[in-house]
Amino acid sequence: MKSRILIKTLLALSVTVVLRGQEIKINKANQEFDNFSYIDARKIYLDVVKDGYESAQVFKKLGDTYYFNSEYGEAAKWYKKLVEQFPNQVEPEYYYRASQVLKSTGEYEEANKMMENYRASSNQATIAQNFLSIESLKNSEQKSWQVINITNGLSSSDFGPSFYGDKLVYASSSINPEGSKIHDWNGLPYLDLYEANIGQDGRLQDPLPLNGDVNTPYHESSAVFTKDGSTIYFTRNNYINGKKKRTKDRLVSLKIYKAVKNENGSWNNVEELPFNNDSHSTAHPALSPDEKRLYFSSDREGTLGRSDIWYVDILPNGNYSAPVNVGSKINTQERESFPYISDTNDLYFSSDGHPGLGGLDIFVVSLDTNGKYQQVTNLKSPINSNQDDFGFIINKEKLGYLSSNREGIEGSISDDIYLVTENCNIIIKGIVTDAKTDAPLSGAQVTLLDENNNVVAQTTTKVDGSYSFDGMANCGESHSVRATFDENEYEPTEEMLVTPNGSQIVEVHLELTPPDCPVDDLGCRLALQPIYFDFDKHNIRPDAEVELAKILQAMKNYPQLKIHIESHTDSRGNDHYNQKLSERRAKSTMQWLINKGVESSRLSAKGYGESQLINKCANGVDCSKEEHQSNRRSMFLIKN
Repeated sequence: MKSRILIKTLLALSVTVVLRGQEIKINKANQEFDNFSYIDARKIYLDVVKDGYESAQVFKKLGDTYYFNSEYGEAAKWYKKLVEQFPNQVEPEYYYRASQVLKSTGEYEEANKMMENYRASSNQATIAQNFLSIESLKNSEQKSWQVINITNGLSSSDFGPSFYGDKLVYASSSINPEGSKIHDWNGLPYLDLYEANIGQDGRLQDPLPLNGDVNTPYHESSAVFTKDGSTIYFTRNNYINGKKKRTKDRLVSLKIYKAVKNENGSWNNVEELPFNNDSHSTAHPALSPDEKRLYFSSDREGTLGRSDIWYVDILPNGNYSAPVNVGSKINTQERESFPYISDTNDLYFSSDGHPGLGGLDIFVVSLDTNGKYQQVTNLKSPINSNQDDFGFIINKEKLGYLSSNREGIEGSISDDIYLVTENCNIIIKGIVTDAKTDAPLSGAQVTLLDENNNVVAQTTTKVDGSYSFDGMANCGESHSVRATFDENEYEPTEEMLVTPNGSQIVEVHLELTPPDCPVDDLGCRLALQPIYFDFDKHNIRPDAEVELAKILQAMKNYPQLKIHIESHTDSRGNDHYNQKLSERRAKSTMQWLINKGVESSRLSAKGYGESQLINKCANGVDCSKEEHQSNRRSMFLIKN
């Protein structure tokens, strides 16, 4: 308490200084066939695995049958088997699905690993949306904002955020190395400057101390960077070259220092700015958008109150003009501090001299083209509270941060950084169309799911194929939009997105692809992999047995099912010989099923030789081994 009051008397720094869009198209494994609704792919796949036949394709299809029916516990089981047993056959979307279902079962560590695999393997590894573009902050008091504590519990004091490229730099007493210097007044570590990545949701990730000579055994805080990231201005106790200087009251004042970044990314060449003075404090630097003017707080001679906002012009030769008080339009007889100039040339600052809600409040005043100050406006609740609120910054995407002790008791020295965004109001809308014809699909079901794959809302498309979810998605979170059209047996489509913060319309257009399978093609309907034969052979290969096991289970589960087997060869060899070879292949395929218990009366087989080639590889045409192998195949047709 003593330290907080003492530094507050110096300057407002005192409040804190002492402290599938990736699209996913899949075959719906349990989709029923036209006129053959008795075929349940899930049962078939389960029986295939039960009989000891396993493959990446079977695990994918099994996982999908549960995933698209929101049975995430079972989906997780099969996706984990897929990743563990067939890691080289896992497409990016299966890592994503695995991550989603593992989160829903509480396996967060595994879910994070899957998401990292997804990001590493996908060319859309990071799936994100842009934030709102800024319009004007003149009427910001009429906006609705949400304010979220993002450093609670990290340390006893975190404050003074500043944008540094795509990172945030702030003062903190956290993560200090063992044996670091402890402040005598409060028993807490001295403050250093830290940099942290800004996540998609605006929260801080992986904070680390600034590299180089900026941090010392004493306090550092409140920094600002040039846009090219090469120069930093920051606040420090009156300490340099290992010595600290005191005022006549034996207090260590605050000063602004400058450092530059070298080729290794380290901050060096720390120098004190010439307009500092040992008898007063100078702190909280802020640059104008054109970087020709440096604003700051000071209690220097000429201050109207306890501390004021001042500025100096940065001259072309690198020198500085004499400090200028911004005047009584902004400064009062109390405290004005923590200036920040936005990209739209609005000056934000904290004050307990202008009418506010209590403690330090955050205000904004716009600068016109002549540098004149317009009306000072209180940003109101929830940005301001009845405690101290200060250090407000905001970028052109309307992503903002502030410092506050609002969640502590009155007089507390605990400061935290808060994320500030426009109050969430997301509209997700789009059109569902036929992927082949581009025609809009009326009556398609569209489902909005949250980041844990829970259904948030469902709707059906209108005559023009349009749909809309108004205000049903949370800001800054992962969501999925899924479309299905069972009546026409379209393959389901799903697209994942991360919603922005604030108010925005997000368009998600979805295309549904009709299946290419003929109604009577059982192999196609079961997503059967091709059954190939070696050259001049008719025996069943091991890889073919996995596929035949699917046919076998369909025959077992549905006794009324009858199928016709067609066998084909490539064009190499004598035509008559190929005809006989295909007949042997058809019969060996049929015999494999009979040997497994299928009645012969339910099966028929015929060989077609090389009469029905599926590519150019006819007699006399030069083709690769792979092209010829494509013609050596078997097909399974459902008999009426």
